[in-house]
Amino acid sequence: MLKNSDQRFATIAVASKLPDALIDRFWSIIDQNLQGVFPLENVLTFDLDPNDAGMVEITFSMEKLATKISFDTPIPYDDSYPTTVLAYDDGRSQTILLPSDVE
Repeated sequence: MLKNSDQRFATIAVASKLPDALIDRFWSIIDQNLQGVFPLENVLTFDLDPNDAGMVEITFSMEKLATKISFDTPIPYDDSYPTTVLAYDDGRSQTILLPSDVE
């Protein structure tokens, strides 16, 4: 799942709360660091926190994995950013969304 050949989107909620560069970073992490390394499910979880330098740190986790992986970004952290973002693959397209988008 989550192949970079599928159509990719972000919900309006995500697009209104995160800069485009950060949304692109999720796809980059999936494509360059997760695909082929882990058996990915159709829902991926990413937590956003500030690192020691005040930049966004993205932490990937998946229920079946006991390991969490953090990625530092060059993007300044903002307290208005959501704490958790999901990537969802429905088999035809992929979407970055907030947990509240699925409730």
